Amino acid sequence: MIPNILSMAMISISWLLISLFLMLNPIIITAAATIYSHLNSSTIFRSFQNDNVMVGLEKLGVGQLVGPEDLAYDTRSGLIYTGCADGWIKRVKVNKSNSHVTVENWVKTGGRPLGLAFGRNKEVIVADPQKGLLNVSRHGKVRLLTDQAEGVKFRLTDSVDVAKDGMVYFADASYKYSLSEFTLDFLEGKPHGRLLSYNPRTKRTRVLVRDLYFANGVAVSPDQNSIVFCETAMVRCRKYHRRGTKNGTVTSFVDNLPGLPDNIRYAGKGNYWIALAAAPTRDLDLALMRHSLMNLTLKEKYVGMRVDLINKGGVLKVDTKGNRKAHYFNPELSLISSGKKIGNHLYCGSLFYSYIIRINLRNHSQPT
Repeated sequence: MIPNILSMAMISISWLLISLFLMLNPIIITAAATIYSHLNSSTIFRSFQNDNVMVGLEKLGVGQLVGPEDLAYDTRSGLIYTGCADGWIKRVKVNKSNSHVTVENWVKTGGRPLGLAFGRNKEVIVADPQKGLLNVSRHGKVRLLTDQAEGVKFRLTDSVDVAKDGMVYFADASYKYSLSEFTLDFLEGKPHGRLLSYNPRTKRTRVLVRDLYFANGVAVSPDQNSIVFCETAMVRCRKYHRRGTKNGTVTSFVDNLPGLPDNIRYAGKGNYWIALAAAPTRDLDLALMRHSLMNLTLKEKYVGMRVDLINKGGVLKVDTKGNRKAHYFNPELSLISSGKKIGNHLYCGSLFYSYIIRINLRNHSQPT
């Protein structure tokens, strides 16, 4: 009898704890339903693994480049700029014939530099989630441009690009969660992201698009008429029109991507390169089909899904209309955050790796 009473008491306590957990953490109930309910698993673009992508793959600067999240290339000096986990913006001199590189600690921002882009005068504009939007002069002087908009501080400034007229466009992935908490933004399933602009002449910061699900990569179109930006949690990229008849409106660019998009870069000749950190899996398909029944099992499903999600990744090449042209896809490319085409090579950065990946595109046909 006593054991039964104890068992009942333990069950009651367990249910009490579960109830409190669910009341205090509504994000666990609604996350997948909120973020993924717009998707249909049958419409997600699928890509097959390209084992030949690994032929000739090189790892550059191993151990010297910890978390090289984004890459910017200076055509005049031949240097790659990247922000690393130790707070340094590093300059990398690559050797085209072998994997030897020279790494220089150039500027320490005092934060954690992520997105990088060159300004009109070759200064480096930096998206730093700990500091905000920064300007680093050619001589290495760091200056804060902005760290808030409409009275709301940035928490996860992560991507940036600069138009030819000097206007700066950038994304704050979340005004609620910091870089170390970014998975919580996905779990909560609410739109905390914003696309913003900074006018260096007037010093004005504007919110262009709000209520984004983890706003990420930003790229100015080659005709300068629009800004392509990524919504990681919605596996899509959209377009903000900065001038013309559609000025101020947002339209679709590419939906149902074959992975979670991070940075996007225009590489010339009518092509963008989108880094896909992780690819949809069977577990995600199950989540999409059963999202309405997941209210009590979401946490368990998320844990299992997360492990499988990070097994694959890649870089997607699309044209200016959003049409898919090629997809470099392999487990070795999982968790990459940027893809930058320089000459005949594709360079990939990652928030999690301690090196830059280089792929010789001449060794490969156009994989799909």
